[in-house]
Amino acid sequence: MILGCLCCVGFARQGPAVATLSIFVEPLTREFGWSRTALSGAVSLGGVLAAISSPLIGPLLDRRGARAILCTVVLVNGLLLTGLSLIGSLPAFYLLFCLARMNWAGPFDLGIYGAVSNWFVARRAFATSVATLAQMAGLVAMPLIGQFAISHSGWRSGWLALGILTVAVGFVPSYLFLVRRPEDLGLVPDRAGTAAAASPAAPETAYSRREALATPAFWLLLAYTMLVYPVQAGVSLHQAPHLIERGIAPAVAATIVSTFSLMSAAASIVCGALPRRLPVRYPLAAIGATLAAGTLVMLAIHTPLEAFLGAALFGFGVGGILTLLPLAWADYFGRAHFGAIRGIALSAQVLAQAAGPLLSGALRDWTGDYARSLECFAALSLASVVVALLARRPHRSSEGGSDG
Repeated sequence: MILGCLCCVGFARQGPAVATLSIFVEPLTREFGWSRTALSGAVSLGGVLAAISSPLIGPLLDRRGARAILCTVVLVNGLLLTGLSLIGSLPAFYLLFCLARMNWAGPFDLGIYGAVSNWFVARRAFATSVATLAQMAGLVAMPLIGQFAISHSGWRSGWLALGILTVAVGFVPSYLFLVRRPEDLGLVPDRAGTAAAASPAAPETAYSRREALATPAFWLLLAYTMLVYPVQAGVSLHQAPHLIERGIAPAVAATIVSTFSLMSAAASIVCGALPRRLPVRYPLAAIGATLAAGTLVMLAIHTPLEAFLGAALFGFGVGGILTLLPLAWADYFGRAHFGAIRGIALSAQVLAQAAGPLLSGALRDWTGDYARSLECFAALSLASVVVALLARRPHRSSEGGSDG
């Protein structure tokens, strides 16, 4: 029940996603004459706002639970998206879209994965992968639904349709069924009985934010985040232009990008099926290596087959990041203060995502192609492998044990 609610919220999250905004770029530019840079700036500003707000929202999540956070942001985002159907100026667009984007990058992420971590321990990897898959489904569906409404009634109807869909799919189930944590109902997470004995999280750890900040594992996971997310955002945004510059036809490039998305979904399934006895730092290192391999293949693209291979490797790596990092934070530091700890990490993640496209675009303008930026991203990915291997799960002296 809880996982189903979170899947609905994750699906409804994608109204302010970049892929959704992309279908509105042409009609907004045509009607108002706004530049592409001006529209892109709203995405970056929303990310900055999320970086500022996430450390404040995290402790609130720990106290009040995911229901209050997610119901609020779903309802607010529905109203903001509906409001975008009424805009007539760029400042009005920025006001509404930046707030919606801030919710997308901060409270939605904290609420969804915070609830998963509170309700699941033994099957946390599986639950995380399912929640991630639902968000990817929303990322595919929201642009299609918006485009359908635009083609029939114009871009204002597109925003209106997305706003109504956000509330209908995301608000109702979360309001009716979400609960802060199983203990509030006299239950326990899925670690009771044999599940607890088989779980690497037994006995479960519980670190406060201050205690987590004092561990090397926190800073190593944070470093890993700041190494891989510029790669994820920088390559993703500029993938299609790079393929076209390498002689790939635009229609084929679009198909290659869809392969990227498909392999991201496949990675979330694979990561969810990994044995829980396997320390998460090893899959994290493997994902870093996969990102490096995909980036290096993209660097040498000359044929569509090479492009498909590069997109498949890179997409698999991105799907692994989205699934494994929330899992790692929960496994390493426990459920009690997940929001407060993850809130700090999310700020770094959002800023790293903002840096990647800027780095890629600046190097492209400076050198005339994407080769230098891809070399930089490959180096960052390889560095993430070393950092992941060093990031052992923390143990207090009273706990003992090792992550292997």
